[in-house]
Amino acid sequence: MILVTGGAGFIGSNFIRDWIAQGGGPVTNLDCLTYAGNLASLADVAARPEYRFARGDIGDRAFVRQLLSDTRPRAVVNFAAESHVDRSIHSGGEFVRTNVVGTFNLLEEVRAYWSALPPAEQAAFRFLHVSTDEVYGSLDFADPPFTESHRYAPNSPYSASKAASDHLVRAAHHTYGLPVLTTNCSNNYGPYHFPEKLIPLMILHALQGKPLPVYGDGRNVRDWLYVADHCSAIRLVLEKGRVGETYNVGGRNEKSNLEVVHAICTLLDELSPRADAVPYAAQVSYVKDRPGHDRRYAIDATKLESELGWRAAEDFATGLRKTVQWYLANPAWIEGVTSGAYRQWVDQHYAQAAA
Repeated sequence: MILVTGGAGFIGSNFIRDWIAQGGGPVTNLDCLTYAGNLASLADVAARPEYRFARGDIGDRAFVRQLLSDTRPRAVVNFAAESHVDRSIHSGGEFVRTNVVGTFNLLEEVRAYWSALPPAEQAAFRFLHVSTDEVYGSLDFADPPFTESHRYAPNSPYSASKAASDHLVRAAHHTYGLPVLTTNCSNNYGPYHFPEKLIPLMILHALQGKPLPVYGDGRNVRDWLYVADHCSAIRLVLEKGRVGETYNVGGRNEKSNLEVVHAICTLLDELSPRADAVPYAAQVSYVKDRPGHDRRYAIDATKLESELGWRAAEDFATGLRKTVQWYLANPAWIEGVTSGAYRQWVDQHYAQAAA
């Protein structure tokens, strides 16, 4: 048994589905089902005997303690986090509560559980913490990509809270000996992505005939990683990673936001053209840049590639095509997650940005 926290979110649900498909064994999904946690993303594995769902908060120590006692996992994979930069700017407190305090409480209970295991099980146990490249801050266009030794310089409430969680994980290892692993990934994309992030938001807005809001000049650069490739990297790090180490996971696919939006438009022109034959790119609009918007992220995944032999299977063109095709083929899932509350938040947020 492994315990996955935040398994109803975008990356977590893809990881659980991949874990089961690869024959990884039993998995318990701990998720408190906030706005981005969606059990419909796991409908195809919900009835599998290997899968169990437990609704709860990583910050609820009594609940986590009992769950660990009941399931006796050999590993914990921690995806649980508030993760949207824009939301962190409007309401940073929730990010501190979940990403900092929640991670600390989870670590404390996992440490107590691990300490009571027999020596052989202690040695085999792992706590894998999934983090982000945003903890490293922003790069100039000519700078080399982030390596694992790059200094932390978070620039948003979200990235600051994730940086704090990374430090707590590191401290749990160096102070108490908890066998931890940390992964810092670049921007993920793919199926089941909650439609507030760039790629799913642009797909949905395009299909709905809405403006495609691009922050600032659209030249902010991100390294894009297809979510299935991220899942394969996490499985490999969990199996073979060196205890106490950090592994950067990136797709080596640097694209500006504007390039991404135009690539989406081109694919939609091909796969689902507008009835009036006008290119979707006509819907692109520019809105006021968000505060503290990092200019560029880029990941150097050499350590993961050379030590563990990992390689991304998708480049940006193939991964984006699969992503657009998935959203076109799954309107029921989209309708289920785009609740009235979500639409109200998006409309309000971008109305403010356009003002």
